[in-house]
Amino acid sequence: MADILVISEQRRGVLNATVAEAIGAAKELASAKGGKVIVAVLGAEPERIIPSLSLAGVDEIVSVALPSSEFQSDEYEAAVAALIADRTPKAVLLPHSIDSLGYAPALAAKGGFGFATDVFGARYDGDDLLAVRQAYQEKVHVELEFPGKQTVVLTLRSGAFKAPEETASPSVTSFEAPKADARTKHVTFHEPAAGDGEDLTAAEYILSIGRGVADEDNVAEFEDLAGALGFTLGCSRPIADNGWLPKYRQVGQSGKTVSACKVYVAMGISGSVQHLAGMKHVPHIIAINKDPEASIFSEAHYGIVGDMFEISKELKAQLG
Repeated sequence: MADILVISEQRRGVLNATVAEAIGAAKELASAKGGKVIVAVLGAEPERIIPSLSLAGVDEIVSVALPSSEFQSDEYEAAVAALIADRTPKAVLLPHSIDSLGYAPALAAKGGFGFATDVFGARYDGDDLLAVRQAYQEKVHVELEFPGKQTVVLTLRSGAFKAPEETASPSVTSFEAPKADARTKHVTFHEPAAGDGEDLTAAEYILSIGRGVADEDNVAEFEDLAGALGFTLGCSRPIADNGWLPKYRQVGQSGKTVSACKVYVAMGISGSVQHLAGMKHVPHIIAINKDPEASIFSEAHYGIVGDMFEISKELKAQLG
């Protein structure tokens, strides 16, 4: 059997959304080989997170109590290494995050495991596990093989896999983590990001603007349109870099992945690879651009070649 181990990640009691997506990926891999999906909950109070992880496809949740209330890479590395030695999974799946990248490379190197980051696809070819990621500045997709590796550690791109929607009642066990040799000391200051409370990653309907808006004074036009439609306003990187909208509204590789979005309207956005990485998975994409050759149209389900200002005006008129 080829069991799949998912490592949860949380920040101050809030679960990283990619963990549920990792469970979806683990479910597909485990079912292909008759294995189990095991989810490890690490932290000072793992019992707080367990209910959020009782999702369809999970066979077992392992509670791993750690001494520190905040993330410590040394503790996670030691705990996950011990879990791998105890359970011998075929793959270990983690969110592609700052925390995971703080210990996963060392974990894989010391354990002699296969390793790949920012993975957005995984499958079996016979008994060999393959991982898909991008290379050459995201111009090509690469399938990675891990010859001779009994265990593979993968960090998964947010929004790349579908999270289970149904709940389940998996068994819950505990695991005693070994004492970690603390090599680092963390002094942490948390300052909430400036914002208006809107979370792009949780928004179901998003209207994003790009360079086509032309001037900061024009942004208000599309804030009004988004409000009239009941959409959350987003933007491409140039808008955030210019300071026309705050960084938390940026969609893309260096911004937010809109994992919960159902309808995405892109107005005046050309469609760079970096922007597409944050929204191309959305089931309904509507692109509006004056340039008929704009890359955004290659990912859009519906496209309008036209002036975003004229279309905004007409939409407002239709909305009354």
